[in-house]
Amino acid sequence: MAARSSKSTKNSLAFACDHNHDTCIEEALENARLVCEQSGERFTDLRMQVFELVWAGHKPVKAYDLLSELSAKRSGVAPATVYRTLDFLQAQGLVHKLESLNAYLGCSQPKQVHQGHFLICESCEEVRELESKAFNKSISEVEDKQDFQVKHMTVELFGLCAKCQGQNVDPTGNL
Repeated sequence: MAARSSKSTKNSLAFACDHNHDTCIEEALENARLVCEQSGERFTDLRMQVFELVWAGHKPVKAYDLLSELSAKRSGVAPATVYRTLDFLQAQGLVHKLESLNAYLGCSQPKQVHQGHFLICESCEEVRELESKAFNKSISEVEDKQDFQVKHMTVELFGLCAKCQGQNVDPTGNL
């Protein structure tokens, strides 16, 4: 995996846009505390540490990478503990699981009920969470026509971000 980047915008993880990373994590932590408080759940030290590690680089992170980083801070952390914590954070809408990458990403809209839609750059591995009313409307139309109720959906679109397109980089990382 490429080195982590601290690039983000106000409302979404973005491709190549500077920001104050410390403020970003503080805001994400405050939102997480509020979400847990409103749902009557505890935002324990372990949950907070895993959440911070997920947000640390604004890139998808795998559970075993989290386990490795967490083990450096705490003793006796088992894989099952990390997975249960990630399940909790997902259930609270604080992180998304990117199914195709088997990795987790902090949610940029934790206070809003929504389905995950992501643009994933195959070259630099930056991810942008997006909200598309038109896409949501199309899914609703399919549900109506097919008499089917979608319970969970994650849409992952792979390609090249503007920065990587400008560098003429192919998905294998060659110039």
